[in-house]
Amino acid sequence: MNANAIPVAAETVRRPRPVQGLVAGQATSDGAGVRLTRVLDHTLQRRLDPFLMLDAFGSDRADDYIAGFPDHPHRGFETITYMLAGRMRHRDSAGHEGLLQNGGVQWMVAGHGVIHSELPEQEEGLMEGFQLWLNLPARDKLTAPWYRDIPSAEIPEFVTADGVTVRVIAGSSHGTAGAVERPVTEPLYLDLHLPAGARFAQALPAGHNAFVYVYRGTLRIDGAEVPAQRMAILANAAQADGVVLHADGPARALLIAGRPLGEPIVQYGPFVMNTQAEIQQAVADYRAGRLGA
Repeated sequence: MNANAIPVAAETVRRPRPVQGLVAGQATSDGAGVRLTRVLDHTLQRRLDPFLMLDAFGSDRADDYIAGFPDHPHRGFETITYMLAGRMRHRDSAGHEGLLQNGGVQWMVAGHGVIHSELPEQEEGLMEGFQLWLNLPARDKLTAPWYRDIPSAEIPEFVTADGVTVRVIAGSSHGTAGAVERPVTEPLYLDLHLPAGARFAQALPAGHNAFVYVYRGTLRIDGAEVPAQRMAILANAAQADGVVLHADGPARALLIAGRPLGEPIVQYGPFVMNTQAEIQQAVADYRAGRLGA
């Protein structure tokens, strides 16, 4: 924990958002057979705009993750990989390379196109974390690729009066700026560690879409119980000013929110654009070897 990161302002929430619905996610595999749970999929992309996908992975069985994610392309969005435990090596066609490990974040803007690999650098032990896909606005979909490794020690943290440890990956919370600020979509990405009996309030713009993914324990949000491995979609209401979380026992959760783009979403596998013609161009560029050039 970064003991120097001290909140300078408390969040006040007078009209908290209720839970609109719970999502369990679906067990699947990706890459070369990595087992994971797809929590946010294409059916929720419009509702949770600007977020396109959330995968949760976690296993201490090497067979579930050892093959990793060999070379594959992306175009038109950003990927945020948050590693709770484990070691994963990133290499891409833009010349970037980095090692993602315990508590660290890998933030990549695919832009006009990148081919990358994410391969485990461990043969045993626990590998656990999340990958979130964040859409890019139409004007930025063909921007130059960008990449940043953020070690755990560089992620701002603070502890509330209730003892909640807050890791601010993106956005701002209680006066603490996160490791990343992104224009247009203005994402908020918090990892919350709540002790038993704790309450945590976070202000949210009324127009932003938001959700909470509980990955340990159980939370209560406006009277609704949200158990582990469930995503709570927070209702949108013009008068709402934030969300309040309550933990009867120890719990951990991701709180994620962002400003919707309100643009068409056309996805074909690892490409997310605004029109079918742009998707066809992405496929053609990839097949011709132009996408990662």
